[in-house]
Amino acid sequence: MTRNGTAPGWTEDELNRLNREFETCPVATLLDWATTQFGPQIVLTCSFGGPSGMVLLDMVARLERGTPVLFLDSDLLFPETYALAEAAAQRYGVTIERRRPALSLKDQERLEGPRLYEREPDRCCGIRKVAPLAEALQPYQAWISGIRRDQSKTRAETRLLEWNTRHNLLKINPLAFWSEQAVWEYIHAHEVPYNPLLDRGYPSLGCMPCTRPANGKDPRAGRWAEHAKTECGIHL
Repeated sequence: MTRNGTAPGWTEDELNRLNREFETCPVATLLDWATTQFGPQIVLTCSFGGPSGMVLLDMVARLERGTPVLFLDSDLLFPETYALAEAAAQRYGVTIERRRPALSLKDQERLEGPRLYEREPDRCCGIRKVAPLAEALQPYQAWISGIRRDQSKTRAETRLLEWNTRHNLLKINPLAFWSEQAVWEYIHAHEVPYNPLLDRGYPSLGCMPCTRPANGKDPRAGRWAEHAKTECGIHL
């Protein structure tokens, strides 16, 4: 295995073997392996919007490995999202790295014009989410993500372990095969805190200007409702 340059750090045979091995194991087993394998070189991203990230935060905190937690703050999130991030830091005793865009909202408006998220949501997401994540992931060799196959068509082929060519690291999706029901069963069983907006018709949460209640539709129907867009870009 190589860890330098842009060449994949894991061969396809290695990834296939690991995916087969962990597919029948509890999620905690995969997280134990990953945090042991990478130590301080692995990071968990948590949006403090969706329930999956909170499940993983709870699981990772239980391992007591000091795994870094990365929070992408676009400066456009709901007040409930910021409140949950603060509450979670206190509950789990973890330091959350809050990564913000290089451009302030004021500077973005000056350079790109007002309400870029309405006119060109892909560009807005690129500036406020995709670019900050790319910079934040540079020190790491592995990334724990909460995406699941059942969330959208674009995530339907998600594997437990994937080589991410964009960021040149191993992307680990421990909940890839979990259902929405399984996520909520874990949350209630372990009294995991979650964003209260999820109980108010918002099954998927992002930035305030681009998120609406879905009212029982597709879980991501409330995101970018006026556009043919279902992903901010960080998982593409």
